[in-house]
Formats: sequence, C-alpha cells, structure tokens
Amino acid sequence: MNWTTPADLSAQVQKLWNNGALLAELAGGPALFPRRLRLKAPTSTELVERFADVRVWISRLDRQAKHYRVAWRTVNHRILGSNSVPFEIWIDSLEEALELIGKRRSAERFAAMVALSRERQPQLLIWLEKRPLRALELAADWPLLLDILSWLQHHPRPEIYLRQIDIAGVHSKFIESHRAVLAELFDLVLPQDNIDATALGLTGFCRRYGFRDKPLRLRFRLLDSDLALFATDTDQDITVTMETFARFDLPVKKVFITENEINFLAFPMVPQSMVIFGAGYGFEVLKKAKWMKSRTIYYWGDIDTHGFAILDQLRANFPTAVSFLMDQETLLAHQLHWGQEAQPERRDLYRLTTLEHKLYDDLRQNRFDKQLRLEQERIGFDWVGRALGRL
Repeated sequence: MNWTTPADLSAQVQKLWNNGALLAELAGGPALFPRRLRLKAPTSTELVERFADVRVWISRLDRQAKHYRVAWRTVNHRILGSNSVPFEIWIDSLEEALELIGKRRSAERFAAMVALSRERQPQLLIWLEKRPLRALELAADWPLLLDILSWLQHHPRPEIYLRQIDIAGVHSKFIESHRAVLAELFDLVLPQDNIDATALGLTGFCRRYGFRDKPLRLRFRLLDSDLALFATDTDQDITVTMETFARFDLPVKKVFITENEINFLAFPMVPQSMVIFGAGYGFEVLKKAKWMKSRTIYYWGDIDTHGFAILDQLRANFPTAVSFLMDQETLLAHQLHWGQEAQPERRDLYRLTTLEHKLYDDLRQNRFDKQLRLEQERIGFDWVGRALGRL
C-alpha cells in the first residue's frame, strides 16, 4: 500500500529541519505552525476492498500520534457501516515537530545561541535566521566567536598579527580555522569604514579587517659574482620580503623568471643578470618593484597552454617581457620528453607575439599531439646555454 505512514510524516518534518526552516523560526523567522502535513489516505474503493489493511493503517497512525494531531471524518457505508477515517494530519507547534524527529536538544542549543546573540550582538540574528544549521555546527565555539567580534569592535583595524590578539581562550589557529564564518559575521557588525572592501576571500581576510598579514616573499639569485650583495664566495641565493625587493635598484640589465626550482638553482651565470624563482599566476606582487620596468625581463615557463597564459598575464604588468625557450624549435627538439597537460587553457590570449600565438594555437588545437606539453625541467642545459649565448 502507498498510504502515508508515520515514517512519511517524520520525513516531511525532517525536510523542514534539513532546509533550516525549523531553527529559523527560533531566530525570528516565519512561523510554521500549526501546519498540515501531506496525507495520502485510502480511497472509498480501497476502504471496501481492503478494509482489514485500512484498519491496520489507521491503528499505526493513531498509535504513534503523540506528536501530531489526527483530524477524523466519518464515512458511512451501506455494508461497513459508520467508520472514522483520518483525513488530515496536523502539527500544532514547533515543539511537537522537534519531538517528532528527535531534534529537541539540538534546537535548545540553537535557542541558547539566539538568546546570547540577542544580548551581545543583535545584528547577528539575521545571520542565525539565514544559516541556522551552519550556526548550530558552531554552537560550542559561539561564545568565543562573539568575544572576537566584540574585541574587533573595540580595536578597529588594529594593525597587528592575528597571533597578537589577546582574548582569553582564543589563539591564532582558532581564528584562522574560522576565518570564513568570521568574515561573514564581521561584515554584519563592523562599520563599513572599518572594512577594506577590495580585499576578498580567505587570502584577503587580514587586509580586509585591518590585521597585519604574513609578508609576501621573493627568492632570487644574482648571476654575476661582481654584483654580490654579501662579501662571500657562496652562491647568492636570497629571499626577501616583497617590500624589500620593491625598494631595491639592483645593477642588473637582465631579469630571468623561471617556475622550476632546479632550473632556478642551476641557472648558469650571466653577466649583469639575476633569476627569480617563479610567481606562477601571481605577478601582481612584482608591480611594486618599479625598477624592474627598465630591465629586460625573460620569462621561462612550460611549453603548454598554461605556460603561455602565465606569460600573457606577466605582460599585463611588464608589457616588454620576452619569452625564453618557449618556441617551436625547442619543442620539436625535445620530442622524447613530451608529456600531457591535464586541463589545457582554451581562452584567447591577447598579449602574445605572432609566433607565440601561433604555437599557443597549435597546442590548444592539438596540432602536434593531444594536450601536448613540454615541461621546462625537461630541457637540457646545453640547450639552455646556447640560448643564453644568443641573447
């Protein structure tokens, strides 16, 4: 039989829990009760033909009706006589709904969060109503999250590291692990003047709310011993913050950028030159180094669609950048080392030279081989040396 069972009724209420509607009511959301549940009851024909089954069905509904109300109607039949049959099922209160699906204690925890928020941060009630299930996951940490909100309200844009926040029971790892939800809450309670709206996502968390962020760092090697920054005869492999790098004005004429660490470490010595260890798709950080605008920049990336996409992005900041070993001759000379690119780039690139664009088109249209790539570390250093000699 396909008549509504007590399990079906529970499932209807469980759906209201799963979409957050039950808890939302506790935070000031729309009232849901009294509420009529969907009921599929026996037809008049089934009542006659399956009278015994109907009696069992009625008994089960009635026996488990502790948390819902059954509305009855009387059916008069010339053979069966007068019989009472359920025609509506009602849940009259939120409390009954929670008891039916076993969520009373969870709802009590959420109600305590609502009460605490109403007392300390009433602006958050709208968030609790909108995201009640997510809020319930945070029940144990909610008081600490409210402490963090209050602290930042009293210390706007503090310009300190997260580690320096002094709140009892709160450590930097706690804040870092809750950045996503804290960002949602901060945006609700902080004045707009205290929020840097240009900083987005988890990586922009510190800048958005006025905390100091870990400094970006850049690693480079000087390829000319006459330009050594330190009075040693060791390799000049140096890592500095981006702010420091931006303030340099190194006496070099050529700047090489490579994405592979071994290529970076093994890059041959070149007079009046330096090599930078990769920036991937993050060349924005180099923009502050204005002194680089007057140098010749060579980019050495993989010969694949993403390599050319990175080169294209580099030229957004350094339009005169030159590709290095990203040509058809190099590709064909290393055929034994060809590999496959997992997810090739397909979009048009507008900052490539004519020859670069032709090779990019050949790659994205699989004219050599399907999803072809030549990783930069596959190129022999004899080939590298000859290319440097031609510069």
